[in-house]
Amino acid sequence: MQIREILPPEMEAARRLLQAAGWAGRVSDPARFRELLSRSQRTLVAIEDREVVGFLRALTDGMENGYIAMLVVAERHRRKGIGRALVQAVMGNDPGITWVLRAAREGVAGFYERIGFVRSQVAMERPRARKSGN
Repeated sequence: MQIREILPPEMEAARRLLQAAGWAGRVSDPARFRELLSRSQRTLVAIEDREVVGFLRALTDGMENGYIAMLVVAERHRRKGIGRALVQAVMGNDPGITWVLRAAREGVAGFYERIGFVRSQVAMERPRARKSGN
C-alpha cells in the first residue's frame, strides 16, 4: 500500500469512495469536489493495486494546528490499518501541532480514540447551514 498526495486523475475515484461511505450530499458535484481539494492543504490517498482505497483531506498551518476534514477507507479494506496510516501520514511526527476533527459519524470516535485522540473539553463549532438534499 502507498500513501501519497492525490493526483488529478484519482480525484473522481476519491469522490466515489466518499459517496459510497455516506458523504454523497457533500461531494455530489464533481467540479465542487475538485475545487474543495484545490483549497485544502493536504489531500492524501491510500493506493493498493492501483486502486484508491482510502482518502484523507486536511487543513493545517503546519506549525500549531491541523484539522482532519474527511477520512474514508473502502469498506472491504477497513481494519487493515489504512485509516491509521493516512492519519499518521498527514500528522507527521511533530507533537507540537494540535490536531482536531469532528467525529460525528457512527463508530468513528472509537477509531480516533484508539489512535491517540481524546474528546475535547474546549471545542466549539458553528455548523454549516444545510441545503435541501444534504
